[in-house]
Amino acid sequence: MSASGNVARLAIAAMLLAAGAPCVPAQDKAGIDELKARAEAGERNATRQVAEAYYLGRDGVTQDFVEAARWYHRLAKQGDVRAQTTLGLMYARGYGVGKDLQAAHRWWSYAAAANDPGAQYSLGTLYLLGEGVQQDYARAARWYRQAAQRGHVQAQHDLGLLYYEGRGVEKDGRWAYYWVRVAALQGDDKAQETIKRVSAGMSAGEIREAEEQAQEWVKKAKKLLK
Repeated sequence: MSASGNVARLAIAAMLLAAGAPCVPAQDKAGIDELKARAEAGERNATRQVAEAYYLGRDGVTQDFVEAARWYHRLAKQGDVRAQTTLGLMYARGYGVGKDLQAAHRWWSYAAAANDPGAQYSLGTLYLLGEGVQQDYARAARWYRQAAQRGHVQAQHDLGLLYYEGRGVEKDGRWAYYWVRVAALQGDDKAQETIKRVSAGMSAGEIREAEEQAQEWVKKAKKLLK
C-alpha cells in the first residue's frame, strides 16, 4: 500500500471517530466471508464490521463507499445510532451516495435525538454554517451545548467561540473561557491557542473563577469514565 493510501485511510478512520462511530478491531481475510454471512442473517455487530471494512478498505476487501453505504443504511434503518451518525457523514461528504445535506440532517437528527454527541455536533455545524438548513445560530448553540455536555471536545471549543462572539447566545467571556478551557484541558490543540484570544479583556478574578469551574468539569468527567 502506498504512503498516500495509508494517509487516506487514517483520515477516513479519524472522520469515523469524530462522527462518533468508533471503529471495531480488524478481522483477517478469512473472517470477512463469515462476517458477511452473519450480517446477511441480521447480526448487527457483524453488519457494522462489514460496513467499516468496505468504508476503510480492509479485511480483504477493496474500499467501496457504495457498498459501505448499503450496509450502513441497513443498520441505520434498524435504529443503530452509530450507523445513523456515520451515514449522515457520508451524505454530507458524498461518500458512496449523492451529496445531500438534507439527508445528512435527517440521519443526524435521528442519532442526535438518541444523544449521540457526534451527531449533535454535526447538526450544530450545519446550523452554524447554514448548509442544508436555514442558518440559525441559536440552534447551533443548542446542539453544540448538548454535545459539549456529553464530552465532545470540538463542540466544547466551538460553543466557547459562540459565547465569545455572542452568536446564538448572549456574549459572555466567562462562559467562553470555560468551554474553551474544558476542551484545552482534554488536549485539544486548537483550544490551547483559542484560550489566549477569549481570555483577553477578562479580569484575573473572572479567569480564576472560570478556570476552577473548567477544572471541576474535567474531574467529574474523568470519574464518570472510570
